[in-house]
Amino acid sequence: MSLRLFSSPLTRIAVRARPQVLSAACLAPEYRFMSTTSEGHVGLKPTIAMAKECPREFYEMGNDMIIRLAAEGVFEAIQERLVRDIMAVDEIEYDEAREVMAEISSKNQEGMFVQTLPYYAGISTGLVGAFGSIPLCFERNTVAWFNDRFVTTEVPPPEDLETWLEVGSWAWNWMEPPLGQISFFLLALQFARAQMENLGIKPYTAMMKSRRAERLANAFPKYSPQLIKEFSKAQSLVN
Repeated sequence: MSLRLFSSPLTRIAVRARPQVLSAACLAPEYRFMSTTSEGHVGLKPTIAMAKECPREFYEMGNDMIIRLAAEGVFEAIQERLVRDIMAVDEIEYDEAREVMAEISSKNQEGMFVQTLPYYAGISTGLVGAFGSIPLCFERNTVAWFNDRFVTTEVPPPEDLETWLEVGSWAWNWMEPPLGQISFFLLALQFARAQMENLGIKPYTAMMKSRRAERLANAFPKYSPQLIKEFSKAQSLVN
């Protein structure tokens, strides 16, 4: 028989043993068992005592759990681990360490608006291009205006422009080349980025985060550089 012991929702300890070696009598009464039988899983639900012991906040978790979650990239755990390093180095209580943590976080966000301008420019360009391409392809007046200003191709007779699909067929004569070229251009950039990452060359975002992490570690040299850098890289680029 296979017995699984759940000490809390955060940790699971799987135990395999014979019934005469491991029995419910030798375990704490607040634990519950789930036994596997041929008919399926038959088990009891968590007790109130187990529910009360379950951590609700990251500061309630033990060091082992915080380190484990931080290694998995959970930002709150990475931040909590740095808070505890601040407590150990400065020998201060938790609430005071949180104030220092807020100062470090604020310092990490300095200058981010300028460095994130390329992202905002990309967002604006993408939104304008995405929504602007619809009337440029299918709205008759917009297509006619674009043709007069930039294309100057022959205008079909009115009976060939009665529906938006007919308008799109006309506009596609000049819209297809730029849209196709832009699509291929972006695809080529994605391929180049993938090869850069294969070679270990950092694209713009990774390079910017690395520089920001180095700057933050130099600003707070008395704390663990590794923990400072990991926090800096895990924190978002904008508030």
